Amino acid sequence: MRTRRPPCRAIIFDFDGVIVESEHIKSRAFAALYAEYGRDVADAVVAHHEQNGGVSRRKKIRYCHRTLLGREVGDEELEALCRRFSSLVEGEVVDCLWVPGARGVIESQATLRLLFVVSGTPHEELGRIVMRRGLASFFTEVWGSPPEKAVTVEGILSRHRLDRDRRSVLFVGDAVADWRAARETGVRFVGRVADGKASPFPAGTAVIRDLRQLVV
Repeated sequence: MRTRRPPCRAIIFDFDGVIVESEHIKSRAFAALYAEYGRDVADAVVAHHEQNGGVSRRKKIRYCHRTLLGREVGDEELEALCRRFSSLVEGEVVDCLWVPGARGVIESQATLRLLFVVSGTPHEELGRIVMRRGLASFFTEVWGSPPEKAVTVEGILSRHRLDRDRRSVLFVGDAVADWRAARETGVRFVGRVADGKASPFPAGTAVIRDLRQLVV
């Protein structure tokens, strides 16, 4: 006998690759950030970025400097690189395409249950993007980094008294970091895997091609 799934009380969305088709924008920005070190380094940086979706750019830059350039990035240099990265991506993310079905799902679901964004994008930058795309009124809370996604999700569950029935919360993400945050906090998970891409998730993970296939 199948166990009935509890009614969905809230949906948590990642942003890049789940709501908007912005992953290529971030890849180009990382390539530009490291172009001065040569093509091989830039390609390795992009590969690391694409293999570690959902991880903050600060962590990625620290890792790439340490492992690919052989040195630690200083605080001032890190801040400068992050400012440059933001200048390269923010306007493009505001203007890029929606993931198919995303706008409609957000508008319709906002009248039925609590909606949240939890992203690896810096918090203030994410807030500006959400506002400029006309989405702010649909979300109960919008959270970027830091902290880690699992910490953010746990805070959401506690503040909104969702921690008593964690399976009533659905996390929609496109990266292993999203899946891991869902697993660590005990909420349900659906992975977005675009056409032509291999699933990064463990076997048996529920996946959708885009948000037109999302069943709550």
